[in-house]
Amino acid sequence: MPPIRVLVVDDHEMVLHGVSAMLSRFPERVQVIGTATDSPQAVRAVTDQRPDVVLCDVRLRRGSGLDVCKAIRDVDDHAKIVFLTVYDDEQYLYQALRAGASGYLLKRVDAYELVRHLENASLGEVVIDPGLAGRIAASAAHLQRGEFWPGARLGLTQRESEVLALLVGGLSNKAIAARLVISDDTVKTHLRGLYRKLEVRDRGSAVATALREGLFH
Repeated sequence: MPPIRVLVVDDHEMVLHGVSAMLSRFPERVQVIGTATDSPQAVRAVTDQRPDVVLCDVRLRRGSGLDVCKAIRDVDDHAKIVFLTVYDDEQYLYQALRAGASGYLLKRVDAYELVRHLENASLGEVVIDPGLAGRIAASAAHLQRGEFWPGARLGLTQRESEVLALLVGGLSNKAIAARLVISDDTVKTHLRGLYRKLEVRDRGSAVATALREGLFH
């Protein structure tokens, strides 16, 4: 498998150099193909170089990382955008996912975890900082047997809603299976069902739809 090609977007030169140096320690897994400091530079770089993943700060001096995300999605809907920021704020996370991002990480992440998250994002996974994911999952913990569950109005079964809640919390298929004590294949079956009912095609879109619809607070 060739290295994941990464574009780094941040308006601080120190951060650009620091992240690039961090990722350079894993040349067989990731390759930084360029950097950008604002939306026009990022869009040009994406258009010219077609990175697999764009690693972007959520706030920039000239514009917003959310605007960068939307602009990139307009020119290349295959590129995965992962936010890397200091802002430990669930609202930024929600906005990022609604803008089409594939992840939201905090700058406290270590090098090994960052590379692993980039690999997962490139494969279509939604990657979320564990602390934020834990808070979101906790907010969905009210799901109990016999209660009216989030997602019912969209046609989701209670089990599909439970799977979606854990998906929003950033859990992998394997982790969801372990949490719900079901098989990986059963998780995949529930995912196919909720994708169809939410009219989406992947995990990121399912998470974004769940947050947009206010299913989990």
